Amino acid sequence: MKHARVIHKGRTLSVTESADGLLQLPNGRTLTESEVTWLAPMEFGTIFALGLNYADHAKEIQFAKAPEEPLVFLKGPNALVGHRGVSYRPADVSYMHFECELGVVIGLPCRNVRREDAYRHVAGYCTVNDYAIRDYLENYSRPNLRVKNRDGCTPVGPWFVDACDIADPMNLQLRSWVNGELKQNANTRDMVHDIPALIAHLSSFMTLSPGDLILTGTPDGVADCKVGDEVVTEIGGVGRLVNTIVGEPQPPL
Repeated sequence: MKHARVIHKGRTLSVTESADGLLQLPNGRTLTESEVTWLAPMEFGTIFALGLNYADHAKEIQFAKAPEEPLVFLKGPNALVGHRGVSYRPADVSYMHFECELGVVIGLPCRNVRREDAYRHVAGYCTVNDYAIRDYLENYSRPNLRVKNRDGCTPVGPWFVDACDIADPMNLQLRSWVNGELKQNANTRDMVHDIPALIAHLSSFMTLSPGDLILTGTPDGVADCKVGDEVVTEIGGVGRLVNTIVGEPQPPL
């Protein structure tokens, strides 16, 4: 089942997807997606983000090879924004790019999980667009906080999809468009460190909790986004996420 959170007439509501693709409220009423304001599909715990987890993307940015050990950093919840939201491009940057990523949501507490048991601890999946502002990057092994933690620069959703509805999360198509032009077209099977490996690695030194979100990295095809661009990131069976780039508001005097 697909789950989401939206605001409708000033109320935050939990909705599911109806058989005809509409948003179904708990009372059975249905709405179109333009009748609501979308939030992140759930309240997440710790947010982990993977760098250089697709070999073609590592090559794209002149890395000789992807890291042998997962390159992981943390994100704050302030970075998240819902479907059809906006993300701000700072006025002083020259390169801000999208990243279509599969988000993995932990469902059960886990510590020292073996990779063969990892999927038992997964609640479900979501589509994520993890923007990066390349100008602020110190180096790829230690991303500056400003690269990945700016307010509203990580669209997520529209849906959280139950794990039981995704037959093989390591065989999902990822695509990104900018103003209708296809930029990314890859598959989750191309990950360097797959989902079980990531869960085993993270749980080897810390406890993962229900609601924790793992962003599993992006393939090649990233490109600079300008103010006014509409960026669509889509993962087959999980969701199609729409976002618009706007100029950063001026601080109050």
